[in-house]
Amino acid sequence: MRIGIGHDSHRLTPGGPLRLGGIDIPHDKAMLGHSDADVLLHAVTDAVLGAAALGDIGQMFPDTEEANRGRDSAEMLAAAWKQVTAAGWRLANLDCTVLAERPKIGPHRETIRGRLAQILGCLPEAISVKAKTGEGVGPIGREETIAAECAVLLERE
Repeated sequence: MRIGIGHDSHRLTPGGPLRLGGIDIPHDKAMLGHSDADVLLHAVTDAVLGAAALGDIGQMFPDTEEANRGRDSAEMLAAAWKQVTAAGWRLANLDCTVLAERPKIGPHRETIRGRLAQILGCLPEAISVKAKTGEGVGPIGREETIAAECAVLLERE
């Protein structure tokens, strides 16, 4: 078995919608990044690659390559997951935390779980998505950024 940890954060900019967990959430802000800036999918990608000792998202999809500008993070996670499964690993479970003052993640939790399960080819029951606010403190609390953290457990096929 292998454990991987992923983390990502992106600044917020006026305009929406907010791309998170592979879905668009109605919001007055969007995340700023080279790709579609989906912090949750970026954190999951780093976690699964790390657990399988296959590098990280920056190695697979460098932000210096024009082909990655505006790229769909679901496509990046799917490509990483393909490498992970080709190396003989399968998902035991994935535990994710989104750190955002707004929007509320609860109403979108099940849709995000379903989208992650679709990308990773597993049941939604293997995936947990939680959310925490910044309690008005720091860049998350001031709604300047959104971050995501996750832990994944992989097991040999």
